[in-house]
Amino acid sequence: MLPEQYYGLATGIGSLSFTDPDPAIDLIFNCFRRIPHWPQLPRRGSAEGLVSQYLHILLREDMLVMNGHQPVFTSDRSRWEESLMGLYELLADPSPRSKGQGDPFALPPSSAAGFYEFVRRVPALPGAPLCLKGQVAGPVTVGFQVTDPEKRPSFYNDTLREIINHVLARQAGWQVKTLRALGYPVLLFIDDPAVYSYGSSTAVGLGRREIQEALKIIIEEIRSEEGYTGVHCCAGIDWSLLTELDLDILSFDAYGYFSSLLVYSEELNSFLKRGGVLAWGLVPTSDAAWQEDSCSLLERLQRGIEALARRGVDEGRLNRQLMITPSCGTGTLPVDLMKRVYHLTAELISKLQE
Repeated sequence: MLPEQYYGLATGIGSLSFTDPDPAIDLIFNCFRRIPHWPQLPRRGSAEGLVSQYLHILLREDMLVMNGHQPVFTSDRSRWEESLMGLYELLADPSPRSKGQGDPFALPPSSAAGFYEFVRRVPALPGAPLCLKGQVAGPVTVGFQVTDPEKRPSFYNDTLREIINHVLARQAGWQVKTLRALGYPVLLFIDDPAVYSYGSSTAVGLGRREIQEALKIIIEEIRSEEGYTGVHCCAGIDWSLLTELDLDILSFDAYGYFSSLLVYSEELNSFLKRGGVLAWGLVPTSDAAWQEDSCSLLERLQRGIEALARRGVDEGRLNRQLMITPSCGTGTLPVDLMKRVYHLTAELISKLQE
């Protein structure tokens, strides 16, 4: 599990609203120098979207096409089986190389400017970070955004779900391996907000086992590359779905959805006793950030810990085994608000450590 020196630190979720990677990385290094993350930059255009970043191999192999803004599997085409066998061959190779072009599961430079600039700049950091953080889109979120040819979410199709799970896993493993080569431990978050659909009337048939197995495949790949792993969900969900997994960090929106944790005291206790860490998304990624300061957010944290303790969760562990993050990504925010969120997160950590 996560070593104790990670307790009480802060990091970001991933996306920033800059279009240039340099000011994004400057902000990250300034606010989160102990656990900096590479920045996703969705305002650079569709090339920085989750499909182009994480599923580009499927686009390249014509297993996925963009129908306008909608990514669609091409499983109804005549060459599908041939393409599928080729993908399985790549997945079966522990260190695939494609025609001298490097790892086919790597983030493409054209779709991840923030990642490659981050990798370039980390060695020049004046103070050594504790670890480096990456992130990958979660399988449920991807499986609901990408459809089959009949426009049904691909997560419901066993074969398509398996493709998504394993491609995301290999992409996550590549990130961990690439960042570890810089000489630091690596923490990788799986960002999967669509898990909130479990149990809802709009996602009938979304199974608990399928969700957990999908996440396990990615977690195991991260572990195999010696990375630490977390799952981020910025909604109120059935948290037992995640506490039952082999996670180091459970990242949640503590500003907007804290009350959803209160009925899972037993599960949270078990998670903390295993050494798990709660990453409290205490800094709102909305205009509410202008009304908050480090004192008000620290009070909110203390109230949350007290509320969970009253439900029987170990208060000592809650106070120790925590991290602080923004409540969600900041890639859609105005730049001044985005900066406010990051600086407020850093200020909260300083306040917490006084």
